Amino acid sequence: MFRPLAILVVTCGLLVLTGCASQSQFLDNNQSMAMQTAVNRGQFDLNCQQVSPVLISREVVQPALQGPFVNGIERAEYTIGVEGCGKRHSYVVVCPDGGTGCFAAGPGAFHKW
Repeated sequence: MFRPLAILVVTCGLLVLTGCASQSQFLDNNQSMAMQTAVNRGQFDLNCQQVSPVLISREVVQPALQGPFVNGIERAEYTIGVEGCGKRHSYVVVCPDGGTGCFAAGPGAFHKW
């Protein structure tokens, strides 16, 4: 009688571990592209060609919309600091799953020009 319950528990455990492994792999696969995106943005914003990036954090962000008829896009999100020429900025770099690149959002609120 306890066998089906044990099988269910083991199966759920394996699914959780598989999800974690695939999320870790997803983050690993996009990290170098995210770092380069932050470097490119930092070189422009800081007006400095000699910048160095530092990974501050990384996580997989689930889509806001999930349902039977609508699904958003899972994305890797990195917080990366860039320092050079006596200045530094931090960026949130987002790499959508299935995309071909990443984009970097700067710190703070968006400004009207």
